[in-house]
Amino acid sequence: MVSPSQPLSNLQQELLKLYSSDIDEADLLHIKRYLAKYFADKAIKEADKIWEERSYNNDTMQSWLNEDQEKYGK
Repeated sequence: MVSPSQPLSNLQQELLKLYSSDIDEADLLHIKRYLAKYFADKAIKEADKIWEERSYNNDTMQSWLNEDQEKYGK
């Protein structure tokens, strides 16, 4: 979060420029979806990188999913 004494980030500045114009709801929804997809894709790429570095695989995921069941005897 930016405090009053901190300048706006470059993203905040660009969004303010965008929101200063009158954008219809359909375009606004499209922009929101685009931003969500962009950040989701970025997170997935980072997660894939970590999985590759640590040699995680489907067996790793299954082990994680079953940890609570094993711990509590379910």
